[in-house]
Amino acid sequence: MLFGKRIAKYYLRYSWLLILGIASLVAVDFFQLRIPEIYGAIIDGLDPTTEATITTELILDLCYNVFWIVAVLAVGRFLWRICFFCSANNTETGFRAEMFNHAKDLSQQYYKQNKVGNIMSLFTNDLETINECFGDGTLMLFDALTLGVMAIVKMALLNWKLTLFALIPMAFLAAIGVIMCKYMEKKWEERQEAYSEMSDFTQESFSGIAVIKAFVKELKELSAFKRINKHNEDVNVSFTKASVLIDVMVELFVGSVITIIIGYGGWLAYEGIFSVADLVVFISYFSTITWPVMAIAMLIEMTSRGQASLKRINEFLDAPIDVKDREGVSDIENVKGEIEFRNLTFKYPDGDRDVLENVSFKINAGENVGIIGKTGAGKSTIVDLMLRTYNINDGQYFVDGQDVNDVSIKSLRGAIAYVPQDNFLFSDTIASNISFAYGENEVDRAEVVNVAELADLDGDVSAFKEGYDTVLGERGVTISGGQKQRTSIARALMKNAVILILDDSLSAVDTKTEENILNGLRKNRAGKTTIYIAHRISTVKNLDKIILIDEGKVVDIGTHDELMSRCVEYQTTVKLQALETESEGGVL
Repeated sequence: MLFGKRIAKYYLRYSWLLILGIASLVAVDFFQLRIPEIYGAIIDGLDPTTEATITTELILDLCYNVFWIVAVLAVGRFLWRICFFCSANNTETGFRAEMFNHAKDLSQQYYKQNKVGNIMSLFTNDLETINECFGDGTLMLFDALTLGVMAIVKMALLNWKLTLFALIPMAFLAAIGVIMCKYMEKKWEERQEAYSEMSDFTQESFSGIAVIKAFVKELKELSAFKRINKHNEDVNVSFTKASVLIDVMVELFVGSVITIIIGYGGWLAYEGIFSVADLVVFISYFSTITWPVMAIAMLIEMTSRGQASLKRINEFLDAPIDVKDREGVSDIENVKGEIEFRNLTFKYPDGDRDVLENVSFKINAGENVGIIGKTGAGKSTIVDLMLRTYNINDGQYFVDGQDVNDVSIKSLRGAIAYVPQDNFLFSDTIASNISFAYGENEVDRAEVVNVAELADLDGDVSAFKEGYDTVLGERGVTISGGQKQRTSIARALMKNAVILILDDSLSAVDTKTEENILNGLRKNRAGKTTIYIAHRISTVKNLDKIILIDEGKVVDIGTHDELMSRCVEYQTTVKLQALETESEGGVL
């Protein structure tokens, strides 16, 4: 059974189920302890030294009692299983929903610092442990208490001295259990960390399997996995040894108590203080409390695991949501598409240097603007800030003249369509990926085809056997890089947002396809703001404005002709790309 502020609300939420389950458990335990009394009555009837005799009427009466006891046990056990395990499953579902809701609000910085494999282990192994502790743990706790206390009381009524002798070893067992609890919790934390490390490595290897094969590094990865897997095995074996040690100690103490009962109880029966029937009933009662003792040992081990898992989940849920709306913000409405940066300086939360320094530029509503620069110049960082992926200071970023810190993040992002650099696609149909902003059932297939044509994708999709119903592999691995880019562009166009940002989204297509896409975008998005993050001059040379970035600073702003006439850095970039194009037999 677990304790903590987050899990306590689930105990309250499902208290009626738990109370019903506990009531059923108490009834089962009460009637279960009637069975040793029936054994005693039969033995008394068979013992010639007693006045009781076996009669047909007695046998029928005992059979009648056993029938009703068995019926109550069957119904009661079914009922408490439903109550405990349903509440446990509901708790796991509630936790998972709470965690996923929190996960969607965590910043990009959090996911840079925490690996996917570790996060996934929280949603799988740790939540399964919480489920087990909530259901089985609650069951074991109350079963051990009710059945144990009832049995001990009945044992004491038969002979309190023998009961006392039987319970002394149990006190030692309880003391050892308290000591072992912390040790088991530490071992479980080590086990979960080892599992997370293995999950991280496996997930990363599967994601990069193409690179591994291309560099013929299968043996290297296999060797690394073998090492990680061996560490995981060692940690699990260590935990299992500790768990088995507890079980062995329980068996040892139970065995020692049985010896005491047989020895002392047998002497009492020999002296005539105890009847044979009483000794059999006493042993039956003690056999009954063997399960509570075992349950306590299991509960110690289970609680240790549960507390460790709950600690990890609490750390995840306590992770701060650092990119969020401030108090009193309002939604930005009727967005026209004007964007302005004013002396914006930025460094990443875990960085030690500014990646953008005094960046200032203005994009008027309806303009087609290109942002170019060398790799690492800060182009993608500008995109991240436009989407409010990170926090920025007041007075540095404005949309339609409004400081973005004064408007809600949801409404700001709702006004922007984005084509990411990595072109992430979901393992779903092409139509579902394109209509992601709305849902496939909310848009007409003709609209999907229309935006696919604008992204120069329709011809490729038509060649697929299933067309737009073709299911893509994970991250879109079943289609080419260029097709992934064009699918991402179609997805962004389907949103029909006032502002469209394409982050190096034409790098995987040839110049002819690029020209077709650019022409389609100009016609389709007339009067709307479109921003192209690019390396190719061919992508931006016909745009209204080009912003040249280098080492986090704005070098120059102007049209292609203006920059060619005055900006040495731009001229150099154009010449280098012209040489590259000539060597490849193309045209800039």
